[in-house]
Amino acid sequence: METYRTLLFVPGIKQQWFEKIPSYDMDGIILDLEDSVPLQLKAEARAYVAEAIPFLSSKGIQVFVRINKGLQEYDVDDLKAVVTQGLTGLVLPKPEGPEEIKKLSVIVEVLEVELGIPVGTIRFIPILETARSMQLAYEIACCDRVIGITGLSAKNGDVARALGYQWTPEGLETLYLRSKVVMSARAAGVLPIGGLWQDIHNLEGLKKNAAFNRQLGFVGELVLHPSNVPIINEVYSPSDEEITYYSGMIEAFQIAEKRGETAIMYEGEHVDYAHVKTAREVLTTVDRMVRSK
Repeated sequence: METYRTLLFVPGIKQQWFEKIPSYDMDGIILDLEDSVPLQLKAEARAYVAEAIPFLSSKGIQVFVRINKGLQEYDVDDLKAVVTQGLTGLVLPKPEGPEEIKKLSVIVEVLEVELGIPVGTIRFIPILETARSMQLAYEIACCDRVIGITGLSAKNGDVARALGYQWTPEGLETLYLRSKVVMSARAAGVLPIGGLWQDIHNLEGLKKNAAFNRQLGFVGELVLHPSNVPIINEVYSPSDEEITYYSGMIEAFQIAEKRGETAIMYEGEHVDYAHVKTAREVLTTVDRMVRSK
């Protein structure tokens, strides 16, 4: 599975920004046709995004598009325009439950067949923004094509309105939501994705919030501004100290294992097979990040 530490939103109507995207060093881009596009400019933005997908994918960029949604169905015009060669996936706003995801998957399959794209190529990242979708996080995460679900904790956004919480920098009011999304995603074998940090110029607050999200088990975040990308990338990448620590653990354990010992002390702590398995997973993540560069 790809590593998505940073998924950067770019408004679909801002065509003049598209050429800058390859310089942003994010793991994936989300060209947005939804909330950042005025209603009267939806068709124009759709055309811009459709044209940008092959250009960006040719640069090796993972391209997602956030499409529009009515009361019950996702916008067919959006789908017909953006489901094309080079598209990595669709970001789905405000799903109510797995039934919508399954219905959309059938529509996308028809489009893939028509275009000669291998069935299943286009993946989904649902944004859990309604109370029902949060309650059904695991069921949504288990749907075909879903590679990640989001546990957002923004101030005054759709999630805040849906749950009625009052935002604080400490984030206690969204702790349960975020933890539930992480657990649901992990149980389903997909990526738990956090965000969104709205005070984009408060970089210290961004770093602190992202560090807490990583502690909870998130693997990356949706990002609103290019200046936030390096910070989120750093937070969600194992540090040099972590790499040294886990590499040393594996080495020490291998030496002990040759002596017939599988429960040892390493830097003052008990270590056995479970801890070494964690260490190897961390280093595998590092290797994946290096290969994706």
